[in-house]
Amino acid sequence: MAHRKADLCIIGGGSGGLSVAAGAAQMGANVVLFEGGEMGGDCLNYGCVPSKALLAAAKAAHHANGHPEMGVTGTASVDFAKAKDHVASVIASIAPHDSPERFRGLGVDVIEDYARFTGPRRVEGGGITVEARYTVVATGSSAFIPPIPGLAETPFHTNESIFNDRTLPQHLIVIGGGPIGVEMAQAHCRLGARVTLIEAAPSIMIRDDAALVALLRDRLKADGITLIEGAGVTAVSGTNGAVKVEVEGRGTIEGSHLLVAVGRKPNLDKLNLEAAGIETGRGGITTDRRLRSSNRRVFAIGDAAGRQQFTHVAGYHAGIVIRNTLFRLPARIDDRAVPWVTYTDPELAHVGLTEGEAEKQGITTRRVEADLADNDRARAEGRTEGRVVALTDKRGRIIGASILGAGAGELIQPWILAINNGMKIGAMASMIAPYPTMGEASKRAAGSYFTPTLFSERTRRLVRFMLKLPF
Repeated sequence: MAHRKADLCIIGGGSGGLSVAAGAAQMGANVVLFEGGEMGGDCLNYGCVPSKALLAAAKAAHHANGHPEMGVTGTASVDFAKAKDHVASVIASIAPHDSPERFRGLGVDVIEDYARFTGPRRVEGGGITVEARYTVVATGSSAFIPPIPGLAETPFHTNESIFNDRTLPQHLIVIGGGPIGVEMAQAHCRLGARVTLIEAAPSIMIRDDAALVALLRDRLKADGITLIEGAGVTAVSGTNGAVKVEVEGRGTIEGSHLLVAVGRKPNLDKLNLEAAGIETGRGGITTDRRLRSSNRRVFAIGDAAGRQQFTHVAGYHAGIVIRNTLFRLPARIDDRAVPWVTYTDPELAHVGLTEGEAEKQGITTRRVEADLADNDRARAEGRTEGRVVALTDKRGRIIGASILGAGAGELIQPWILAINNGMKIGAMASMIAPYPTMGEASKRAAGSYFTPTLFSERTRRLVRFMLKLPF
């Protein structure tokens, strides 16, 4: 077996691992990268990229019928196979950026095999043993398969297979009302499938602002999706093209295809973590705020680290690890301003604390809002569904924001900056927003914080007094 030494050994070629590898190699480090699956990981091949491509096709199909209120109508038809061709072409266009060839060109020693620990500082895979100064576990996550009776014997999709099916489901049953389930439900519905979505929790999108989720729920129903909330699945059965789902208190639902989207689990099984003295918890590898595991020479990032499971978090973690390993800086994660976006139409975005989280922390909050129905650009575009919501503490410091609306993932970004920099609501209220833009809704929401004071009787008395003073 060949033996190599390295400054950094990275296990996993997904978004986090590739970010560390590219950055470290270009800064002069000797880097070895193991990846036994597809480079680019879940995000490129089964997650963010294909799902957004399919959602884009679904959105195009939906809006091709125009806006009757503007006098624009249409009779668009959908070619589901071509929609899937679009998904494949988007993946193919990005794949060279994440390829082994590109990373070898950057100076990374790419070993196309899975790796496992054989000691505290040794990793083995592909007939090669690597002894590294630091090791980074970036193995990502995969779909969690719940222990539903009959599921093991019933054909079903996860995010790892749904994008390869080029046949439009006659009736897609989705188990799970989180971001993946909701996005795929809307995409398939708008592309012509009948869709039923089942969520065991009292509400879909349980982590998000309840008022905004209610608006999104109305949109999903208007699209034609059947929603079942607050009822768990007790059993499934069936064959290809004919599945049955037993729902608590709701009887049997029959469909053609089944998608399971109830969460993610970290990919740790192949790593032999015990050999390196690495402790794990329920969500993944146990890490401190510097992302070090119980073995201080081993870092964990992204989904493997048992924290927020987002691609942008993995990229953020990569920067923390590079600062710790290459520059010996005690960089620590700060997750106060970690955003998330569900890319439905309209999109649902959030950053910072929710009202429930603030209450648990004993923070007194004030909520300000602005409806997109009052925004001139939204009216002009015919996209008035949605609302901007922001939370402040008692001193007016912005601690959270949620947005439902077209392009909410873009609209949330000034709020991310504000929370990350400890800004007060007055900063957002005083910015000059170009007219007419959807972003004006954020300024309007922030400005409403001052409305009770500005238009109070006390202010009216002050104005009357000032106007009586000699000029």
